[in-house]
Amino acid sequence: MNPNMAVSIAVIISVVATAGAMYALYSVDGDIMGQPPMASGSAPHTVNIPKSLSAYFEGTHEIKKISSQGELEGIISAVAALDRDPYYETGPWLSTESTLDEMAGGRLQSGSALSANAPTGSPGYSSTNVQVRNVDEPDYVKNDAKYVYIVLDNTLSIIDAYPAESAGMVLKVALDIESQGIKNMFLNGDKLVIFYEGLIEREEIPEFGYEPQTYHIPATHALIIDVSDRKNPEILKDYTIDGDFMDARMIGKYAYFVTGTDVEYQNPTFPRILEESVPVQTPEAYYFDMPDRLTTFNTIAVINMADDSIRSETYLMGNTGTFYVSEDNFYLAYLQDAYFEIFDSSPQDRFFEGVVPLLPEDLQKKIREISSLDGEAGWAEIANLLQDEYNRMDDDNRKKLFKEIKAATEKYDAGIREDATRTIIHKISLVGQDTEYVARGSAPGTLLNQFSMDQDGDRFRIATTTDTYTSGGGLERANAVYVLDENMNTVGKLENIAPNESIYSARFIGDRLYLVTFQQIDPFFVIDLSSDAPKILGELKIPGFSNYLHPYDKDHVIGIGRDTTDKDGWVRQLGIKIALFNVADVANPKVVADVKIGDDSTYSDALDDHKAFFFEKPGGILSIPVTGFVSSIDGVSGNTDSLWNGFYVFDLDEDGFALKGKISHSYLNQHEYIEAGGRTFYIGNVLYTLSEQYLMINDIKSLDKINSIKLKGTGKFVEFIE
Repeated sequence: MNPNMAVSIAVIISVVATAGAMYALYSVDGDIMGQPPMASGSAPHTVNIPKSLSAYFEGTHEIKKISSQGELEGIISAVAALDRDPYYETGPWLSTESTLDEMAGGRLQSGSALSANAPTGSPGYSSTNVQVRNVDEPDYVKNDAKYVYIVLDNTLSIIDAYPAESAGMVLKVALDIESQGIKNMFLNGDKLVIFYEGLIEREEIPEFGYEPQTYHIPATHALIIDVSDRKNPEILKDYTIDGDFMDARMIGKYAYFVTGTDVEYQNPTFPRILEESVPVQTPEAYYFDMPDRLTTFNTIAVINMADDSIRSETYLMGNTGTFYVSEDNFYLAYLQDAYFEIFDSSPQDRFFEGVVPLLPEDLQKKIREISSLDGEAGWAEIANLLQDEYNRMDDDNRKKLFKEIKAATEKYDAGIREDATRTIIHKISLVGQDTEYVARGSAPGTLLNQFSMDQDGDRFRIATTTDTYTSGGGLERANAVYVLDENMNTVGKLENIAPNESIYSARFIGDRLYLVTFQQIDPFFVIDLSSDAPKILGELKIPGFSNYLHPYDKDHVIGIGRDTTDKDGWVRQLGIKIALFNVADVANPKVVADVKIGDDSTYSDALDDHKAFFFEKPGGILSIPVTGFVSSIDGVSGNTDSLWNGFYVFDLDEDGFALKGKISHSYLNQHEYIEAGGRTFYIGNVLYTLSEQYLMINDIKSLDKINSIKLKGTGKFVEFIE
């Protein structure tokens, strides 16, 4: 045989079959590994833990407590070393940025702008539009049956809002928050808890230095204020927790919030909780037995609003960006940031799963028998067998085999990449002020937002967009729904939904999922989740897409998004579109009616923030904030270069929409978009619409103006709360 041919074959073997002869057949302990299972590419890949991590990781995914500063430093040092290891530096960095329920069977599951329980004799009122009923979400405005509380521009405004005719500013007070941004608040009885971000100053002597260096780290403040005396509010507690504010929920008297603290690899420290700048608590810290890139301490803190006490735990993991909270569980989700090579257990697995099954059966048998030799001798024997086999093949068959092997190993590598790029979900139970870690789950793909997750009974459901790596190195996009049990094990799935499209909105309502995907048209899917075998019940294709879906009743769903036009294969976004879907016939969902507002320059906060969407079912009132050029807003006159800011208010029933009216929040010569998101709520028979400029007060039936309160530059102003 031509010696050059033999050399080229050997090179192909080394590239296709294994990354290196010495590494190919060794386990972590250095012994030759036994015959691996001849599994299909769908089987889970073995996790390979390098020796440098074996003191802290076994790859079980179990939760472990970090018991000391020394152990924390050891964990961080071991994982950080992988980034400095040339072997791991050459592999792909698999971090992907993701863009981070009402009635079924007559029961109301998800929250909306629902009438809250008011004291006897008090008017009914609405609250923040939330995902899950009885699970409040933070916002910059909160109200009860009489008062409205607003945090804007680092000030707290308290307004006596009802009766509407005598509404007025009670207090406008500056908050001493070091000019940092307020992140939102909760109202619990006569107490507010306001979350805002600041900086903590610390000193550190650098390695081999002698002089302390001052540096600043981000911190989240939880400011508890007694507002029982609205004219003289009193600060009860000012807790400071290391890290950026991530999100919060309130269930009953307990406020739960999460902060994220970047881990310093040079000098890692545990997050702390301070009160009045004095450390009062170091949360118990945990990590997970899987060496992802451990970048963040995610601290869950719980405030008992009855006695103002705080408890916390912290988890060392990847960045956490998406949360779902039921009445009894907290789910933290993030895109796994894993080392590719951790999932590529060794080139041996790649060889046995991708190469060996394509070889002649007698050669496969001989290779399996080579398991008692030491690693180097074992591979030498296998290499000789391969070389002999290739030498006996003619050129065409040899090329055909190499082509098949190349495709098989690329498929294997694609499976590894998909294993390494998954959404990780950590489930933490909530019982009052106590939190307890329950389990870890995962699903292929990425999340859109919190509405992509849901708990129903003991089942957790999640909708993701998945990217599958093709043999040619490309990507095939699709969408999927996964069902997990109470231990976060996958028990059901529906994959390959709407190929080559992405999820634009999702809403779980009872035993159904309503899903909108988009590329050129808007497929609206009705998916059955009554069992652990999800299935598509019906589908509707219409122009445009919905960014947010909201329950109307058991047979109708509201969607808000944008209209689109498709010309010569190019999709152009148009104005805001609100649609009412009829899903009574699940096999044939249809649009009952829709309304369109403005053009592509017209915007609503409700497109990106569900808290800006208001719908009150008993009265059939829907309200959204709208901003657009005067020229694009129907029925508005004035300088066409000016912006109109205000609210569109509709009557809505099962037959469709009727424009009730527009409530303007514009001011003279306005050329800027309103920064704060618009909000709508009601107290009694009065509709309140809020922007950063005004609180407008209108009759809920006629929309006749009753009163208005200018928020900027007016009102009683006190320097600081004492």
